[in-house]
Amino acid sequence: MSRKHFFSFALRNIFRHRARSAATLAAISIGVASLILAGGFVKDIFIQLGEAIIHSQTGHIQITRLGYQDGKNQAPEKFLIDKATDLKAELVKSVPSVQIVSSRLSFSGTLNNGKRDLGILGEGIEADIENKIGTYLHFVAGRPLYDSDANGIVIGQGVAKSLGLKTGDRVTLLATLAQGAVNTLDFEIVGIFQSFSKDFDSRAIRIPLASAQMLMDTSAVHMLIVLLEQTEATTEATTKIRQILSGRKFDTTTWSQISDFYEKTVELYDRQFGVLRLIILVMVLLSVANSISMTLFERTREFGTMQAIGGRTSDIFKLIVAESFYLGFLGAILGMLLGCISSLVISAIGIPMPPPPNANLGYIALIRLDFISVFAAGGIGFLACILASLTPARRASQLDIGEALRHGV
Repeated sequence: MSRKHFFSFALRNIFRHRARSAATLAAISIGVASLILAGGFVKDIFIQLGEAIIHSQTGHIQITRLGYQDGKNQAPEKFLIDKATDLKAELVKSVPSVQIVSSRLSFSGTLNNGKRDLGILGEGIEADIENKIGTYLHFVAGRPLYDSDANGIVIGQGVAKSLGLKTGDRVTLLATLAQGAVNTLDFEIVGIFQSFSKDFDSRAIRIPLASAQMLMDTSAVHMLIVLLEQTEATTEATTKIRQILSGRKFDTTTWSQISDFYEKTVELYDRQFGVLRLIILVMVLLSVANSISMTLFERTREFGTMQAIGGRTSDIFKLIVAESFYLGFLGAILGMLLGCISSLVISAIGIPMPPPPNANLGYIALIRLDFISVFAAGGIGFLACILASLTPARRASQLDIGEALRHGV
């Protein structure tokens, strides 16, 4: 049999056994679509979690004095950045992907409501700029902080619950300077925020940068927060910034390096959905193998007849694999179409999700599509069909002619 007629014969066999072919196609296409949906769902979790951390706490890149990350708790006054305005202007001018650069002054202290105290971790911020960065910061009461709020303060939801505070209440902020002196300032609560992290909300407060500098008796800042136009540009921008700051005793840290919570959550979800992908793959293999085995069982006399009229065992093996090739290819195409259409429909509706571990806010999940993942899922479905056919094809090609012809009689 010529190669052209061989593949033509294999294609006709697929349409001749419509019920079994349909079952095999359904198993492959559903498996491929499931892989696309699972992969797109996991990718969306990673993207939304990362964006929530970036736009509520860290920004894309943080620039600090060398050693600040290790020494900030013992001697933060040793890691101050002077002339931050000049450095900010240099970064915006030199790195095209930089959208915003904001200054922050970190401090620890005690917040007093007139009845009891609570240890806090505070930040002095350029409020008007930070409002453009902190788009994922949700205010459960009041409003965001502005530069004009000289005596304004916003506090985390956990801080508000611990001290029984509400917007409009007056509080006193106490901070100890490096020299041992204690400074105090009075503030009015203008907003209570909720970020993505419970731990952050339980200790965090923010005041205007000018007020923080007055409280800490300094004109410097601890860090510069860099917001990029796109998160995908983080690696390139970080490399560029490190080149600009080379030899100037600055440390440049990306958002993913700062957030240990993100790394652990990604690792957790990656393992869980890795197991899910493996289960889907095994189900596809078993379903396809079972469907092909049943089809070949019903065609035992056909294979015996082929051998009786001179067909070689290798021809039978190749015929079955060729049929599986067509089924795998068609099933992969159908699965990719089904997966993409389902992803678009689900994303249009959205999937309400509860807060991840150690998080405050739920979110609406989507299914993220990309060509590599879609074609990878199709390739897995195609290979699964080919692999599932090898053992049944080998058994069918080794049938005894007499037993095959008597099958079902």
